Amino acid sequence: MQQFSTIGLISRRDNRDIIDSLHTLIAFLEHRPSTRIVLDDAVSGLLGEHPYKVCPRESMGEVCELVIVVGGDGSMLKAAIVLAEQDIPVVGINRGRLGFLTDILPDDIEQSLGQILSGKYKVESRFLMDASLSSNGQATLIGSAMNDVVLHPGIAAQMIEFALYIDGQFVYNQASDGLIVATPTGSTAYSMSAGGPIMHPDLDALVLVPMYPHSLSSRPIVVDSHREITIVVGDRHNSASPQVSCDGSVEYTTAPGDIITIRRKARELKLLHPEDYDYYATCRSKLGWSHRPGDNQGGR
Repeated sequence: MQQFSTIGLISRRDNRDIIDSLHTLIAFLEHRPSTRIVLDDAVSGLLGEHPYKVCPRESMGEVCELVIVVGGDGSMLKAAIVLAEQDIPVVGINRGRLGFLTDILPDDIEQSLGQILSGKYKVESRFLMDASLSSNGQATLIGSAMNDVVLHPGIAAQMIEFALYIDGQFVYNQASDGLIVATPTGSTAYSMSAGGPIMHPDLDALVLVPMYPHSLSSRPIVVDSHREITIVVGDRHNSASPQVSCDGSVEYTTAPGDIITIRRKARELKLLHPEDYDYYATCRSKLGWSHRPGDNQGGR
């Protein structure tokens, strides 16, 4: 297993609650021999004056062998877009609520992160999606997503209409509140709230989840992740101008006839976990699943 000497730290600039965890993490790294610390602009801004090299996260792969994201799953989602392209492994320290992606707790930094830095870890690959929008014959890449790409009515709670194609084959016309296209990573996020299935991260698949469809027979569809998903915005019920979002942040307003195309990204994000990481234990802990009789521990 690879061991790491130059380590980048990433966080959100507007979250000052993580400063204590950053100080704990840096103190731990400083005590490791031959370890060099690199900060992104957000971490540098939170720490104030410091002696460490500062590097934009878009260039972390040029100087770092590993990146540690301190924050919640949202912080990891934002970082994943740029880190996947750089083919650099990532570890998450959880300072958010759920922590499906940032799974190491602040109190476990020394033990769990110590294992990883000593070469004792599991590698998990998570794929992402690219979404493009074709309007009036012009195609534009509008964003990337690790969780989901969502077509929704925007501000108004209003039914919209669209047609769905998979690899160019017509699937259906639908009137609903929208459509969620989610990766296995995103299957425990918005997709799950809309009634979609939980998919193990090892699955090479996408799930398409309709949001409050007018037809009661409309159900989620699971397809191979290499399929091309095409959504054509209809002209009925669409006076609210449906919007497209990528991981809940990138939003574009559509018009009737616009075409949304979703494809799997070529590069994947490499997530590192401690050797005792257990996905099902994470589900038990985060989703409140019952434990085995006599087992009072939720696990990681």
